[in-house]
Amino acid sequence: MTELSEEVLDLSPYPRPALLAEEEKSAACDELLRFLLRERGLIAAFSATYEKKRQLVRRYMNERAPQPVPPEILALQDRLFWTESVARGIVDVDTIEAGKYDIALFEGDITRLRADAIVNAANRSLLGCFLAGHNCIDNVIHSAAGMQLRADCRRIISALGHEEECGNARITRGYNLPATYVLHTVGPMVGREVTERERADLRSSYVSCLDLAAEYGLRSVVFCCVATGVFNFPHAEAAEIAAGAVVNWKLRHPDIKLKVVFDTFLPQDTGIYRSILGMM
Repeated sequence: MTELSEEVLDLSPYPRPALLAEEEKSAACDELLRFLLRERGLIAAFSATYEKKRQLVRRYMNERAPQPVPPEILALQDRLFWTESVARGIVDVDTIEAGKYDIALFEGDITRLRADAIVNAANRSLLGCFLAGHNCIDNVIHSAAGMQLRADCRRIISALGHEEECGNARITRGYNLPATYVLHTVGPMVGREVTERERADLRSSYVSCLDLAAEYGLRSVVFCCVATGVFNFPHAEAAEIAAGAVVNWKLRHPDIKLKVVFDTFLPQDTGIYRSILGMM
């Protein structure tokens, strides 16, 4: 996996742009919207509020194929998106108290976390969610990172020559996220009942991410609740598999110093993980 990523992607830390002043954000949004509309063969006419225009930028980005973007547009996007990342409030994972095995729990927006890597629950195309404004974790991460993330994922899939296998993980830069990298993993999609194969695939997603983090010498990785959204894996069982996979991996690699954070968004998941971690 390392050889493929380094062969097709630039994985050097992405430079942070200058922040936009509050009065500059609207003009930046207008320019991005003008570009996105022009791609669709439409003429831009701006009479909406800034909030509405910003929603449209996200909508058109979500629906957009991974095509080339002029560097001046990317530079403008980066300034706006990084300004928004800072405004959301960046939380350094080093400040989150960890318990046994250097495992921690954080409830909140994963796109606020400054870590070496956050984990994205991807689909097999790796290209992100194309549903405009959808609040799945895949869409949220791509929307905050910027258009470069989908372009990188397309390069990976093109190099592979096929869709990603369930349980694997790939690395890209995090772009306008506080996290340096994103680890993309494909969890299992569950039908009426969870099968042993699906349990094994979910376990493999966590182990693959940890192996990838170790390969790149990362010191911290944040996991979302892989496969528990639209992929329908039962929350409690998924958390048990996740915690077990992480603990077993750490026991097998006692010399690797890697802080693991489980990020939850729903209070239900927070309670489940708090109970599991409390029994360690």
